[in-house]
Amino acid sequence: MPKPIPKFENEDEEREFWATHDSTEYMDWSQAEQVILPNLKPANKAISLRMSETMLNELKLIANKMDVPYQSLMKVYLRERIDKDLNRQVATVRK
Repeated sequence: MPKPIPKFENEDEEREFWATHDSTEYMDWSQAEQVILPNLKPANKAISLRMSETMLNELKLIANKMDVPYQSLMKVYLRERIDKDLNRQVATVRK
């Protein structure tokens, strides 16, 4: 029989509790079921980015030709480059 989960005053208290206790003493994980959360979206953080007007205008021109918002295009470009560099780094480490 699992131990009862205590009531927490706030998230910080709960976070501290789970950081210092084994969840298997409080839950029967063999009874767990996988769930799909289709509407869960990753958290986004707004940032400020300085770039030349020329670069921004070029980006907007490309985005306009592709019929996408320029900020979305920036995220695609960044994602592609991050993936490329991380893959290169992993390949280098494996050698």
